[in-house]
Amino acid sequence: MKRILGAITLLITIGISNLNAQYASEYNGGLVVKLNPEGNKFIRFILWGQTWFQDYEGKNVNDGFSIKRARVLVYSQLNDRFMILTHFGANGIYDNNLSPMGKSTDVTFFLHEMFLQYKVTDNLAIGAGVHNFGGISRGNGQGSINMLTLDNNRADWSTLGLSDQFTNHLGIFAKGRIGKLNYRLAISDAITNTLDGNATTELQNGQEKYLGKAILGEGKYAISGYFDYQFLDQESNVLPYRVGTYLGAKKVFNIGAGFFNQSNAIVRKDNTDDLIGEDVTHFAVDAFYDTPIGENSSITAYAKYQKSDMGEKYLQGNVVGDGDQFSGHVGYLLPKNMKEGESKFRNRIQPYIGYSHRDFKGLVEPAKELKVGGNWYIDGQNAKISIEYQHAFDQPKKSDDMFTIQAMILL
Repeated sequence: MKRILGAITLLITIGISNLNAQYASEYNGGLVVKLNPEGNKFIRFILWGQTWFQDYEGKNVNDGFSIKRARVLVYSQLNDRFMILTHFGANGIYDNNLSPMGKSTDVTFFLHEMFLQYKVTDNLAIGAGVHNFGGISRGNGQGSINMLTLDNNRADWSTLGLSDQFTNHLGIFAKGRIGKLNYRLAISDAITNTLDGNATTELQNGQEKYLGKAILGEGKYAISGYFDYQFLDQESNVLPYRVGTYLGAKKVFNIGAGFFNQSNAIVRKDNTDDLIGEDVTHFAVDAFYDTPIGENSSITAYAKYQKSDMGEKYLQGNVVGDGDQFSGHVGYLLPKNMKEGESKFRNRIQPYIGYSHRDFKGLVEPAKELKVGGNWYIDGQNAKISIEYQHAFDQPKKSDDMFTIQAMILL
C-alpha cells in the first residue's frame, strides 16, 4: 500500500505540470509552425508521454514503474492537396529492459509511421507508406492520446505484430467521405518476421504459426477496410487515429463494419510433415456513441463484435485467435458546477467500465476481462491521471488482478 500511495503522489506531481494546455479534440493541438502568411502551409508537432505504475496480484516482472509510450508525431500540410506525416516513439520501458549505458536493443525509438498523402477530390485521398489506415474496426484504428479506458482493448489490435509493425502496415491506402459514409481501404505488404518467429522457426506436428510469408513465401499482401456511417456530427478523417472519448465536445453516433484478409498467412504442419498454408480473415461490426448530457456532462460508449477465421485453431497468446470475440466499454463524465469563465474540460472526473470476451477454439475456456477505472482530466486530454483495476477471469488465482495508475501529458 505504501508504494501505491507513493506512486499516486509522484504521478499527480507529474500530471499537474501542464495546466495551461488546450483541449485536443481530434489531434488538432500541438505546436504549429506556419510556413506562409495564410497559414495553409504548416508543420504541426504533437508530443505525448504516458508513465505507468502497475501492481499485479502476486509477483510479476512488470510490477513497478514504466514508460508506456513516449511519442513524437509531426505532419506537414504543404498545400490543400499534399501532406506528409512521420511518427516516432518508444514503448514499454521497464526496469528489466533498460541497460546500464542506454544501449539496450529492447528499448528503441523507432519509426511507427511515415506516409505521403495526396487529395484527389474532396471525397478521396490516396497515400502510401507505413500507415494506420485500413480495417478491421474502430478499436483497431484507436489512437493513444484520448482513450476512454486506460489502454485500448488489446484484442482489437488483431494484426499487431502478425501482419504489421505495431499496428502499422506498409502499403497504399484510400480514404474519404461520401455524404455521411466515411471509408478507408488499404492494400499492404505484410511483414515477414512476426511475433511467431521467422524463416528459421521449426514447426511441430499440428502446430500453426503466423509465418506463411516467411516459411512458404506466400501471403505477401493483406487487404483491409473499414466503413462507418456517421449519423450525427462528422468526425475528422485528416489523420488515421480514431478518438476514444470527446468529453461532450461532439455529438457522435456511428455504426461501422470492417474486414481484413491475408491468404496463406498461417502455416501448419500436418501429421505427414507437410506444410500447409491457411488464410486469415477478420470481420467486425461496431458502434460508437458519444454525446453531451445536460450542460457539462457526457456519456461515451463503444461495442464491437468480431469473427476471425485463422487456420484450424490458431492462437497468439489469448488475445488473437480463431473464433469470436466481443468487447465494449462505457464511461460517464460526472457533472460539475462551473465557475464563470472556467474551461469545461478542466478538473473533471470520468468513471468507466469495460469488458472483453474471447471465445477462441485454441482456448480451453473463453478469455474474459473486466476493467473498472476512471480518468481525472486535470486539463482535458492534455494532462490527465487514470486509475484502473483489471480482473482476468481465465487466469489462476493470485495472478488474475492488476492495478494500474497512469499519468499522461500531451502537447
